[in-house]
Amino acid sequence: MPARKLKVVVTRKLPDPVETRMCELFDTELNLSDKPMTADELVDAMGRADVLVPTITDRIDSRLLSRSGERLKLIANFGAGVDNIDVATANARGIIVTNTPGVLTEDTADLTMTLIMAAARRVVEGAEVVKAGEFQGWSPTWMLGRRLWGKRLGIVGMGRIGQAVARRAKAFGMQVHYHNRKPVSPRIAEELGCTYWESLDQMLARMDIISINCPHTPATYHLLSARRLKLLRPHAIVVNTARGEVIDEGALANMLARGEIAGAGLDVYEHEPAINPKLLKLPNVVLLPHMGSATVEGRIDMGEKVIVNVKTFMDGHRPPDRVIPAML
Repeated sequence: MPARKLKVVVTRKLPDPVETRMCELFDTELNLSDKPMTADELVDAMGRADVLVPTITDRIDSRLLSRSGERLKLIANFGAGVDNIDVATANARGIIVTNTPGVLTEDTADLTMTLIMAAARRVVEGAEVVKAGEFQGWSPTWMLGRRLWGKRLGIVGMGRIGQAVARRAKAFGMQVHYHNRKPVSPRIAEELGCTYWESLDQMLARMDIISINCPHTPATYHLLSARRLKLLRPHAIVVNTARGEVIDEGALANMLARGEIAGAGLDVYEHEPAINPKLLKLPNVVLLPHMGSATVEGRIDMGEKVIVNVKTFMDGHRPPDRVIPAML
């Protein structure tokens, strides 16, 4: 008799090649409507699944996990971040949590540089002027932005994505600085020509552009607080493609509105999908709909990571991308 296939419940619509392969390997229940599950629906799904495949929009907290039943043994998150999951509670209940690291690095770094360029050169403002039929011809003092070459970029979080951003920034002739829990290796520091700042406050006060590339954890919640945002120079630009909770969004919006910070490029928001109404009205802010990893290749690679983690678990081995509380 063949071994029983694992019951896998997928909470959102995934790319077709990923869903097809999952159906071949597992007893897979898909969400073809792509409608996010409610909390009660998530509990029901966890009750009938050996493996749950959620996304960042699914909040799996201790309250939900306490109602998950005994069958669920693996939460294979479709995403690199796991701030949507109470990993400690899951582990305490004997549930393994995995994620999809590495495959989104280049896509997110590309979008980070896109936002840096768009905010510094006022790309969206200019495009909107043209679309509105208001372009009256070239002028020597109109739509002036900021040059990137020679500017100081301060990267908050020098993991895979932060390093990928640094490589792109170096190619644009920027001076790369960074703050991290610990310095990168001498080899990487030499390759990137980057400067380490142990003090985030001191780095913020000296940069032209700040790029947020750290994960959201209890330690990084409002890492860029109102106090720290006030350290920025008036011409500084803030770019965030990590998690919205890392910045005090209300304080950022107020400072942008008062002209205390020159601009911002945001792909993520503190209360996503809600966005601070003040941000929506500001011409010096570029706002994107959380699309840092939104490439066909990136999403398929994420799905393949999920499949490897589930298949490895099904075969009785440790999933390669297991997340434990000590890592957060």
